[in-house]
Parts: sequence; C-alpha cells; structure tokens
Amino acid sequence: MTSNMRSILNLAILALWSLFTANSFVLKPPSLHTGSSSSVLSASQVLSSADDKSVPEMGNVGFVLLAGGTGSRMKASMPKQYLPLRGVPVLHHSLDLFLNRLPEFCNEKGVAPPDHVVLVMDPSYQPEYQPIADKYPEGKLSFANPGVERQGSVENGLNKLVEVSGGKVTFAAIHDSARPLVTIEEICNVVGDAQENGAAVLGVPCKATIKESEDGAFVQRTIPRARLWEVHTPQVVNIDTLLRGFRKVEEENLEVTDDVSIVEALGEPVKLTRGEYTNLKITTPEDMDVAEAILEERKSSPVNMLA
Repeated sequence: MTSNMRSILNLAILALWSLFTANSFVLKPPSLHTGSSSSVLSASQVLSSADDKSVPEMGNVGFVLLAGGTGSRMKASMPKQYLPLRGVPVLHHSLDLFLNRLPEFCNEKGVAPPDHVVLVMDPSYQPEYQPIADKYPEGKLSFANPGVERQGSVENGLNKLVEVSGGKVTFAAIHDSARPLVTIEEICNVVGDAQENGAAVLGVPCKATIKESEDGAFVQRTIPRARLWEVHTPQVVNIDTLLRGFRKVEEENLEVTDDVSIVEALGEPVKLTRGEYTNLKITTPEDMDVAEAILEERKSSPVNMLA
C-alpha cells in the first residue's frame, strides 16, 4: 500500500470513528501532542492549554505504567501492549513519553521533571526490557510484577515506587500502557489537579446513551447522560491516601474498578480533569486502526526504546 493510499485510509477511519463517537474535532487533531525528536513539535512548543494552567512541578510525582494485561479481546498472538503501533510496540509510546518527552518538556519549562517510572510487567518480559532501564540513572526505570487483578498490579507498582524514590515521591500517576495517545497537556492538567485536590482522574463527558439492565435482556432504566463521565488514565493520587485506601479495601473486602475508586471508598474527593477523546484504550483490533490513524494525523514518529 502506498503512503497516499494509507493516508486516505487513515482519514476514512478517523471520519468513521468521529461519526460513531460524535467526535467532530478528531479530524483536526489537537495542536499539543508530543515534545521531542519523536514529534513534529519541539518540547518548547508543546503546551498551549486552553485553561492557561501553569506547568506543575513533577519532582514529587512518580509514574506506574501497567503492562501486565493479557489482551484477550485483541485475539492476537501476544498481549496488546507488545503489538506494533506505527512501527513500534504499543508500550513504547508510553515509555518514550514518561522517560524522554515529558522530562524534556519539564526541563524546558524550568520545572522539576519526574524522576521515577515503575513498569509493571510479566517477569518473562522484564529481561528483554532491562536494557532500557540500563540507559538511565539507577531508579529511573524499575520493574514490578503484576498482581492477579489490576488492584494487585497497582499495589505492587506503588510499593516499588515508594522503595526506589526513598519517600521523595508523594503522588503516583497510574497509567494503562494500552492508552498510548495521552498528551503532555493532559498529564500536566491532571497532575496539577491532583496536587491541588489530593486525587484527580482524566475523563471526558459520556456521549453514548447508557441503559441499565439487571438480566442483560430487558432495559431497567436509562441513566441521565449529563451526569456520566468516561474516565481515562493517568489517574493521579496522593500515595498516602492510596495506601490507606488499599488497607480499607482489603479490610472491608470492597470491590473497586479503578484507582480513584479506592479514594472514593475513603469518602475523599476526586477531581475530574477534562481530557481528550483521542486518549482511547486499545482493546480490539479496530482500536489499533483508529490509533494508527490518529498518530498519522499527528505526524508522530514513535521511538523504538529497545533500538
């Protein structure tokens, strides 16, 4: 397939995705996406927040990158985070962002960059990714094993983050590696909101009509859409709060579905930070096509972190 044909196909995919999500802005991607040699824009050009928020200090923020999932719904030969997206594994998009582009951006803005990233991944993959950690100062990239469920993976990553930072890090930004399209602007906004409120989560207003059904056969009621938000990652939480939440969940055998649900269980506030609809989670093969098209529109040139 020629490059022109690929571009036409990508535009068609974006147009269809826009129709299904009622998302008209996708065909004109946000001006803010990345900030290093892996992008058309330089780091100094990256932030143009509509909210005119200042860039937060990130020296007290550590990132927990979850890459332990099996990706069964992709029906692929390997977990989705290792599938190629625009020439490099999906996981590498987030690694490049947290290890290179975001710190470079912070340095250019004169604020402290994040110093620690914990990669939660199956032990069988860790030796393959150790050479990436070896390129950076000790403790910059560390590994943790996944748990049986998401909560266990987050807890393992959080404990490792506390260990390698020596208590320096007070906020954990937890991100799914299956969301490779998050922008620096989104990260700055959600981190700033968390530092101000104790916890924050990226999200977008729900566009679909949601029906509730107890038996999966008949509609029980329609939930008012105006009150519903679809949450994304990163989800940023004060570490002490998160650790208290883990203890409460375990003691009371509570069921939680994401990281900020743990904060909700404590009765503490969680700030909703408006994100982008393009921060999609890759779950199905069709999602890969949409992500590929968005990256094409951004003129992004992802970095193979193992090269």
